[in-house]
Amino acid sequence: MSIWFITGVSRGFGREVALEALRRGDKVVATARNISDLDYLNNQESENLLALSLDVTEPKQIELAVHTALEVFGKIDILFNNAGIGYFAAVEESDDTEVRKLMEINVFGLASVTRAVLPHMRSKKSGRILNVSSVGDIRAFAAVGWYTASKFAVEALSEALALETAPLGIKVILVEPSAFATDWAGSSAAEVTPENRIADYALTAGAQREAFRANVGQEPGDPAKAAVAIVDVAHDVNPPLRLPLGNYAYDGILEKLDSVRFDIASREAVSRGADRDK
Repeated sequence: MSIWFITGVSRGFGREVALEALRRGDKVVATARNISDLDYLNNQESENLLALSLDVTEPKQIELAVHTALEVFGKIDILFNNAGIGYFAAVEESDDTEVRKLMEINVFGLASVTRAVLPHMRSKKSGRILNVSSVGDIRAFAAVGWYTASKFAVEALSEALALETAPLGIKVILVEPSAFATDWAGSSAAEVTPENRIADYALTAGAQREAFRANVGQEPGDPAKAAVAIVDVAHDVNPPLRLPLGNYAYDGILEKLDSVRFDIASREAVSRGADRDK
């Protein structure tokens, strides 16, 4: 039996992973900004569940939630950083307030929760930290430049953290989904306002934004199947650093790696020639 601390449990992967972990007999600290969004958990065994209000952009709330989790359950074995939002706009169209809000939640919020849990994991020389990223942590797409920038940051932080914590018995796992029916492109994602849209981007960012919105609820990814894979990997003795989820995530990451190789190969001599002469 493991103790989970999960952010963003009101919907999507957070919701499905919480339910899957509870089904397997694990205990779950389920958090969301609005505690009422966790009412669907009321029929779960109360001794295995702790529901808490948590805004990951509020340091005092993070400190209190982690303290309460440790006080009630005695330990945290698995941190699942799932809280996040989307934003649809061309880079030039993007609103600074929306961009900073996205970064505060997707990057700084994730990092703050992680830092709050790490001292406990270090003290017991074990733990799993699962960070929900995206196929967009490897490759960018029109209309979600800032969103993918936040996921690139999560990728880098997770890689560094994995190196830093490996000798301490703590494993870091990047969960990299493609399109799943989690409402990510629905009510949880803001977008450029009509008055700030730039016509020159209508065929690129505009078309992609409309495609994201039109596909809400029709995405090929099944969140319940993803939850099974996520709970499995969290319990794996030797988990990978990356877990792509969905066919497009797997293929899309490989395509990006191939495109980078192709892009840099023609100027290999120029790249290598920039070092000092030996």
